[in-house]
Amino acid sequence: MLNAIGLANPGLESFIKTEIPFLSKLETNVIVSVSGGAIEEYIQIVEKLNDFDCIDGFELNVSCPNVKHGGMAFGKNPAIVADLVESIRKITLRTLIVKLTPNVTDIAEVGEAAVEAGADCLAAINTILGMDFDIRTRKPILGNITGGLSGPAIKPVALARVFELRKALPETPIIGIGGIAKPEDAICHLLAGADAVQVGSGQFPRPLLPIEIIDYLPKYCEEYGFTGVSRIKAVLDAG
Repeated sequence: MLNAIGLANPGLESFIKTEIPFLSKLETNVIVSVSGGAIEEYIQIVEKLNDFDCIDGFELNVSCPNVKHGGMAFGKNPAIVADLVESIRKITLRTLIVKLTPNVTDIAEVGEAAVEAGADCLAAINTILGMDFDIRTRKPILGNITGGLSGPAIKPVALARVFELRKALPETPIIGIGGIAKPEDAICHLLAGADAVQVGSGQFPRPLLPIEIIDYLPKYCEEYGFTGVSRIKAVLDAG
């Protein structure tokens, strides 16, 4: 999937009015993804959402353009990531996840900066920068020219980034993301060092994919003699 839809959402006030009542009824943990064009916008969102007990944590999307630094994504600069995380950590005690972009030279450096600044967990990866053309019109197929590539094609890249983060941060919880189109792909992320997985575009053709993964994990563990999911990544640690 190659998309340039942005981060479409109804806005903070509408989210509070329409989504919070619904989320408060769910018997599960709720994590809110937060984005912004400046650190102040992230702070404003988290401060307001801190008032609601149904929210258990925040995922900071650092792939957003930073308007104060020429539009460069927050996640491409470890110092800026650290400033963002430190600012948010000061105003909330809830679980803080930083979702990292793969479009960097050293993702481990960015991940280390986030953890040192107070992140509880890292999520990797966000989409890969991509583009394509319509050869008839000779123009890019996306109105934004470039967009985010996701789906099975990015799985090898995602696994490598998760592996890099695990080597650099052996004790930090990591959520593996990217190319999970079937339950076996989730196992690959765990083998690379992830503690959990997040499914995105894989749900378009298979809406129940998360349930399939949950059902498959105990079967895999039983077949290969693992006492629990956490032991799957321990194979990589031991090897």
